[in-house]
Amino acid sequence: MSPMWKVRAIRGATTAENNSLEAMREAISELMIEIEARNQLDYDDVISVIFTATPDLDAAFPAAIARERPHWANVPLLDLQQMKVEGSLEHCIRVLIYFNTTKPANEIYHPYLRKAQNLRPDWSLAQFSRY
Repeated sequence: MSPMWKVRAIRGATTAENNSLEAMREAISELMIEIEARNQLDYDDVISVIFTATPDLDAAFPAAIARERPHWANVPLLDLQQMKVEGSLEHCIRVLIYFNTTKPANEIYHPYLRKAQNLRPDWSLAQFSRY
């Protein structure tokens, strides 16, 4: 019996040190490397990617930075601005990747890096114990 294909999503987030192209490139590259390595992504199976950034990050489009990476040039990427909520995490970049997979949901790795670890501490701790 062949495995059943499903559309699933990878969530993740990170923070940039400041509002500069260099800081955003460093944070996004680190996040994408973590997603790619831990989920063994086949780029042909990626449907689309949505990035959000908090309003205090306007030095670059996260999707443009991701598109610089190998294999991402032909993937549909979209940037949105994260809602401004009083007291929320600053300089935050989030990602949502839709892809086709045979993996069950509990085998998908959702990285929350840097100060964004505080957004989902339950995932950060549970996922490290699996690897």
